[in-house]
Amino acid sequence: MNLGFFVIGAIIFSIYIWLTFWNIFYSNKKQREENYPNLNKNTTVDVKPPSDQH
Repeated sequence: MNLGFFVIGAIIFSIYIWLTFWNIFYSNKKQREENYPNLNKNTTVDVKPPSDQH
């Protein structure tokens, strides 16, 4: 009986830890998307090279 409580407790604790890490990474991803929407897009600034003035 005591072993059964230990196993059930370990399963519940493992699920809790997994959901905690999932929540941390999911929230981090959503926050990054909302605050920096252009972070992963391949955008370049139109910079013209200096002209040669000899």
